[in-house]
Amino acid sequence: MAVPAHQAEARCRSFHDVMAQRRTVRDFAARPLPDGVVEWAVRTASTAPSGAHVQPWRFVVVTDPARKRRLREAAEAEEREFYARRASPEWLAALAPLGTDWCKPFLEDAPAVIVVFEVHKGPDTPRPYYTKESVGIAVGLLLAALHQAGLATLTHTPSPMRFLNEVCERPAEERAAYVIPVGYPADGARVPDLRRKGLEEVMVRM
Repeated sequence: MAVPAHQAEARCRSFHDVMAQRRTVRDFAARPLPDGVVEWAVRTASTAPSGAHVQPWRFVVVTDPARKRRLREAAEAEEREFYARRASPEWLAALAPLGTDWCKPFLEDAPAVIVVFEVHKGPDTPRPYYTKESVGIAVGLLLAALHQAGLATLTHTPSPMRFLNEVCERPAEERAAYVIPVGYPADGARVPDLRRKGLEEVMVRM
């Protein structure tokens, strides 16, 4: 897509201004999602570059209430272990300002939960290259597309994630990487008041 040079900065700035409003949300309303939005967001994510163009991703969209409950129960079992035994004191201290704990109601409250799997070599799948990098880029595009549609998201990464293969009925060569609830913020939803690093802190010109 050719963009006139005199419009390039304005377009970048416009996109920045939209994305700068994005916030992680943990309290979701029951309001249903507009038809087609998740599908187009996944199509957008699938435009991401990938190693050797293998496209090593699978997006499992969970909307069934019973399956979301199973997902929540399994995730909370892992999170209890994390907060009680696995996380170091330093890690827990870093999480403290965010107010997170083992309880994950958003996995059931959000109208949709997208579980993103990395696809590794299997009987019917080719060997992927730079899998984590490729899937990470795709997830970035997914979050941007959903935000453009006015939807809120959360990137949840319970560890370990093998339980997601059973909940989502996925084969062993697929490995869960992200759990992303999607929806509208609940009335009164609060988000952390966080400062993002300025350009001079993240960019080096040489």
